[in-house]
This record gives sequence, structure tokens and C-alpha cells, in this order.
Amino acid sequence: MKTKRNIAGWFEIYVEDMQRAMDFYLYVFDDVNFIDLSKGDNQMQMFEWEDHFPGAGGALVKMQFNKPSPIGTIIYFNCDDCAVQEARARKKGVEILASKTQLPHFGFSALLKDSENNTIGLYSLK
Repeated sequence: MKTKRNIAGWFEIYVEDMQRAMDFYLYVFDDVNFIDLSKGDNQMQMFEWEDHFPGAGGALVKMQFNKPSPIGTIIYFNCDDCAVQEARARKKGVEILASKTQLPHFGFSALLKDSENNTIGLYSLK
């Protein structure tokens, strides 16, 4: 039996200057707060999120392999186990950017290119 869920579960907005981006979002959305999820060289400021409210969570992110772009964003698709969809994508011959990786306190993710060369994310709790 399939688990019912919304298909989109996370978004990332890529930035060059984290403080400038945070200042902008804090100014434009005066009720927003951030939670620092930075790890290693990657900077991540998650928009404060409540799991019982509707809508997807997301973050401002500064990382080496993705840059701000007016032509694209990453949408994370909810999965029961993102390794399953990663394996299916691999069979289609697409590029896997980051295989299934555990996220501290938040489950697992994988990043890949779709058939059109867009970067998409997969997310699962297991």
C-alpha cells in the first residue's frame, strides 16, 4: 500500500552572500526566522518551519556545486526511501550528484540531474 503524501517537501534558494540573503528575507518577510544547519563548507540557514503547518520547508544555501540562477531551483520530492528513486534514475542514465546521504536529525537525501539536466532532490525519512 502506498503512503499518501504531498509530492514536494523541501526547497533551497542558492546564494552568493549568506548574510546579504538573510538580511533580504528578514526584511521582506518580517516574521521569518532562521535555523543554522551549516555543515563543513556548506552554509545553510533553514527557514523556521513547523511540521503541522501546510507547505514545504526550505533554506537559503551557499555551497560549491550550486550557485544562484534565474533559471532554476531544486525541488525535493518526498519518497518512502530515496535510494529507490535514486536507483531508478541511475537506470535511466542520469547523473547522480550526491547519493543517498543522512541529514542530521532530518532523514536522508540524494541529488540528481533529471532528463532535462535540471537538478532535483529526493528526500525520505529512511
